[in-house]
Amino acid sequence: VIRRAVPSACLFLLAGTAWAADLDLSGPFVQGGMIVGRTAPGAEAAVDGRPLRVSEDGIFVFGIHRDDTGSVTVSVRPPDGKPLTRTESINTRDFDIQRIDGLPPKKVTPPEAVLNRIRREAEAVRTARGRDTPIVAFAEEFLWPVEGRISGVYGSQRILNGQPRQPHYGVDIAAATGTPVAAPAAGIVSFADDDLYFSGGTLMIDHGHGVASTFLHLESIEVQVGDRVERGVRIGTVGATGRATGPHLDWRVNWFEKRLDPQLLRIEKN
Repeated sequence: VIRRAVPSACLFLLAGTAWAADLDLSGPFVQGGMIVGRTAPGAEAAVDGRPLRVSEDGIFVFGIHRDDTGSVTVSVRPPDGKPLTRTESINTRDFDIQRIDGLPPKKVTPPEAVLNRIRREAEAVRTARGRDTPIVAFAEEFLWPVEGRISGVYGSQRILNGQPRQPHYGVDIAAATGTPVAAPAAGIVSFADDDLYFSGGTLMIDHGHGVASTFLHLESIEVQVGDRVERGVRIGTVGATGRATGPHLDWRVNWFEKRLDPQLLRIEKN
């Protein structure tokens, strides 16, 4: 398993900022960023008025979507202290345009007969993504799940067979079929299906508080829903299932409905 550092251009964004004794935030205030907060045990926290789960040790997390702009306001109410509020601007990014040709036409514009299947699969994934568990694995350094060339990046606008489609919400890592994939962080397997229409073999690991990793196009899945996995353990193998032109891992990270950039995570260096 490669343990790859975050690109150097992003390092300046990752320094923690201690605003007060009862509020410390670490992470990039940028589109696709994940922010881990620490406050007093027993405190309440919210982002833009949205209540956040706070662990017994005072840890919380939230994410910034690709298309979020403006600012975010974090508020904390310590059990025995004065409420704290901080507003930070969101740094915007310029995203690439990526053209992918040679896909089967039915994988770009699905026939009417499979639309109900696609809706059912999307709803199942959304349900798994909505989990809010007390795990705090997201607060530790992540590992790079597989070694390989980066063939696609977060946020890029996809042009598939000449047709504009949704942006890409993960990082693509090219590797040979059968290459082992490791869990980038500990958690509980919350979704596993070896044949989704678009993403083929698809696996999701819940890292806690709404943060989850998803792995697409897998050739094999070697864990089951409900399994507890530790960081670095083998969970499956790289494939080219679903809508893919070649073998690769599409690694995605979400905070609930917010799509995050895996390359902006705090990733353990080699």
